[in-house]
Amino acid sequence: MTLNILIAPSGFKESLEADEVADCIEAGILRVLPSARIQKAPLVDGGEGFTRGLVNATGGTLHSAIVTGPVGQSVAAHFGFLGGDGPRTAVLEMAAAAGLRLVPREARNPLLTTTYGVGELIKAALDAGAERILVGCGDSGTNDGGAGMAQALGVRLLNAEGEEIGRGGGELIHLDRIDMSQRDPRLAEVQIDVACNWHNLLCGPKGVARVFGPQKGASPETVEQMAAALDRYAEIIQRDLDLDVREAPGSGASGGLGTGLSALVGATLHPRYDIVMQYLDLETLLQESDLAITAEGSIDFQTPRGKIPAEVGRRAKKYGIPVVAIAGTIGEDAQVNFDCGIDSFESILDGPCSLEEAIANACELVTNAAERLTRLLLVGQRLSA
Repeated sequence: MTLNILIAPSGFKESLEADEVADCIEAGILRVLPSARIQKAPLVDGGEGFTRGLVNATGGTLHSAIVTGPVGQSVAAHFGFLGGDGPRTAVLEMAAAAGLRLVPREARNPLLTTTYGVGELIKAALDAGAERILVGCGDSGTNDGGAGMAQALGVRLLNAEGEEIGRGGGELIHLDRIDMSQRDPRLAEVQIDVACNWHNLLCGPKGVARVFGPQKGASPETVEQMAAALDRYAEIIQRDLDLDVREAPGSGASGGLGTGLSALVGATLHPRYDIVMQYLDLETLLQESDLAITAEGSIDFQTPRGKIPAEVGRRAKKYGIPVVAIAGTIGEDAQVNFDCGIDSFESILDGPCSLEEAIANACELVTNAAERLTRLLLVGQRLSA
């Protein structure tokens, strides 16, 4: 019997994009099951690969741009236009301009990194004639609440002396007033939709600084500084714009970029899969499959909170399809994923190694893990025969 396998992975942060992960998994499977019928559906969640994924899915076009990176350097970024009918829709991912992979390890201080380049990407899309803009939030290297993005689009963030605050999340502690009078007028004429993690909040005990700050290089002291700065930001937004963003769904996406986009630019935030699944027909592919294999850089207690493997698992269970996940690492409380449709998971690591080594050899490690997983599946088939 020919086995129908759906490969529906996420990318591995700072290493492989989703389509590359899918190719590696396919290669590992075919070493063992050359007759397998494989369908690949690389999934994007707003982070790295979001733009290319939706451009490829719709037959659109990709465009390059030079913007300001998260530590102030010029970086080569990109945006795209979706194919098909309807308004001329630009798509961009914040990770292309302010992603963690663009922040050198020795410079990972989220008090200083900026989303200014994201605003420049939005401006480039407007200059290219966008009638609608679709923004993907994920894989950020910033924690500035989207302040830099807004500054690039003409929003003035002023201190008590009436001067512009600097760039970086740490500067928000000095925010005293928001001046929208010089904001790019085109923003009022264009629809902006944001695909983000609906669970990420700006402030509070589960605010973005405390949950994700350490991943971006923040010490415990820095985390509290970032949280205080975002509290100040939320306070001024509520006073000047009459918007309570502290615990609004998605407000903490990408280091608070969700807040900047919604409060300062007029965007509408959406749970990311409500956007993504409009362009990727995962449901049909699942119904045609005997097995789904997904993947992510880490499987842990956060995976059920909007990560791709859990999304695949939940959807597959509607059709009784088993799901296995391949991960860079198996983290804290990973077993919670058994409750959201993932039946088993496999680490790509086959021995002790550093993070740098794992990133450098990710393709080989993923391919080998897929081969091991396929051999185990064959053992299971024999036992059930």
